[in-house]
Amino acid sequence: MTHTSSVPLYWRLKKSKYNVIGTRCRTCNTAYFPGRQLCQNCRRKGEIEELKFSGLGKILSYTIIRTAPQGFEQYTPYAVAVIELDEGTMISGQIVGNPAGLKIDQRVKPVFRKISEDGSDGLIHYGMKWELVDGQ
Repeated sequence: MTHTSSVPLYWRLKKSKYNVIGTRCRTCNTAYFPGRQLCQNCRRKGEIEELKFSGLGKILSYTIIRTAPQGFEQYTPYAVAVIELDEGTMISGQIVGNPAGLKIDQRVKPVFRKISEDGSDGLIHYGMKWELVDGQ
């Protein structure tokens, strides 16, 4: 599968792709990922600030992909999970490693990995994936 990526778009999104950065409302302490400019609870009264999440969390749910979309066939089988971060918000992402031993409530941490590439001469896209915390 060949993509033509926008380099400016890629650089604009690099902050949230390379770090787990979102926002938090100072008024009600609700965290958001991806970040928002308006708190859904406080509306205009909320004061939004940038928040770098620890990235640590636990698996709430997961699925194992055995038949991947075009361009990702070489990575199967792999797991994609819904993760609840310690700060209270949820995020989805790929779990690296062998998916056979995954369990609900296992602790995970973010890792920096290759996501995809735009052909042999195109951009290589990196970003966050998740791995089990040691001891699990």
